[in-house]
Amino acid sequence: MRLRDRGNHAAWSEFLQIYEPVIYRLARRRQLQDADAREIVQEVLLRVAAAIDRFDPDGTGSFRGWLSQTTRRVAVDRFRRLSDTARPLGGETNVLADVVDGIEIPLETEFDLEHRRQLFQCAAEHVRPMVSATTWDAFWQTAVGDHPARAVAQDLGLSEGAVYVARCRVLKRLREFIEQREAE
Repeated sequence: MRLRDRGNHAAWSEFLQIYEPVIYRLARRRQLQDADAREIVQEVLLRVAAAIDRFDPDGTGSFRGWLSQTTRRVAVDRFRRLSDTARPLGGETNVLADVVDGIEIPLETEFDLEHRRQLFQCAAEHVRPMVSATTWDAFWQTAVGDHPARAVAQDLGLSEGAVYVARCRVLKRLREFIEQREAE
């Protein structure tokens, strides 16, 4: 809802920080070239800016669902234009059908997964400067790197209990950051 205020630069900046990489990665996964993926991102952002005033969470559903469908429509439109102008060597193929079959159902799930990844990345960038390097390393190696706490403790010169405490403290801050963003 904060995006409806075109002058709310903080809301738009946060929106771009979270969703621009999500849309780009989804487009690239569909074997689009960098330039085509960036065009899809720009088109989605333009459509969001143009339609945000009409977005109704009660009638349309969740914002992520709406954004996911907007991304899908833009991608399909882009593939239609590509298939109309570019004919592959070696014969006719239905590029649009191949793409739509591949993204029809799983795009929303994939969109949500990419959204969660991007939120985690933003949260990590926010939380990392708030904790010591040792605390961050203990968290990262155990939670992300999936290394055993005992090995991390030896590597960092900590007790195994200190590694678990560090991991829990960082996870708590990450969760708080993500919950705050999702509540907004």
